[in-house]
Amino acid sequence: MARLSEDEIRPRMAQLRGWERSGEQIRKTYPFASFAEGMAFANRVAAVAEALDHHPDMLIQYRQVTLTLTSHDAGGLTERDFRLARRIDE
Repeated sequence: MARLSEDEIRPRMAQLRGWERSGEQIRKTYPFASFAEGMAFANRVAAVAEALDHHPDMLIQYRQVTLTLTSHDAGGLTERDFRLARRIDE
């Protein structure tokens, strides 16, 4: 999948809630009431990522999970990253 241009990235970012851009990645931190809730969320994200064949970096820190998306094979952001972000937030 082709890397997106800046003009293509901007409107996609505007459609996402709580996601931040960091260079060629997008990132969001999700807070939870407990470690177990965060782990359950991480497992749900893993199932969605497997279904879409696109896998985020996950950082699990006690009661929060941070997801970072990029398309390493394209060297930046692609439609796959935004599709996965939207699915995670459904």
